Amino acid sequence: MKRIWDISRPLTHDLAPWPGDTPFRYELTWCLSETCPVNVGATTMSGHAGTHADAPLHFKGKGAAIDAVGLEHYIGPAVVISLAGKCSRNHPLISIAQLESARSQIVETRRILIKTNSFPDSTRFPDWIPVLEPETIAWLRELRVVLLGVDVPSVDPIEAKILVNHHALAAANIAIVESLDLSKIKAGVYQFAGLPLKIVGADAAPLRALLWRD
Repeated sequence: MKRIWDISRPLTHDLAPWPGDTPFRYELTWCLSETCPVNVGATTMSGHAGTHADAPLHFKGKGAAIDAVGLEHYIGPAVVISLAGKCSRNHPLISIAQLESARSQIVETRRILIKTNSFPDSTRFPDWIPVLEPETIAWLRELRVVLLGVDVPSVDPIEAKILVNHHALAAANIAIVESLDLSKIKAGVYQFAGLPLKIVGADAAPLRALLWRD
């Protein structure tokens, strides 16, 4: 039987939201009983809770909403690149040199998932995260990358007021997936699928992200 790795973060009540954002909540509004034949639940959450895809609308006033983005970028081969232990608060920028050894795999797959292990506990929001240097995004554009997935809550620094990397990735037509859980995944090439929910007019949407090998 083919092994499938679920690289989505669980949506739980103790999931740490972006500071000030809507926390995840799920509750049963109907409960199975002698007078009720079903359990029915209701969910309250931010579109950026857990593993999710950003739409251009998230950072561009006239950007496309998540229901309007093409899905082809979110399915296909992907390379997991491990930078675990190679980034720190004092050296948070991911350079071309750190990805260069995987160049041939990046060209082959055009989808890149970066493992940093910098967000190991989903219940504690990080106070810093590693992010790509602008030159690195330009390099990915030259390699015709179509999707970037990261295991941290954003592709821009936590303290950023202008989302430079979000804009650069959108300009390069690179889909953004954030808050993956790559902690148990080894570096290498996989098949990837992670489709954002079709929420009309939304700036982001949760997704169930999976890896497998043919």
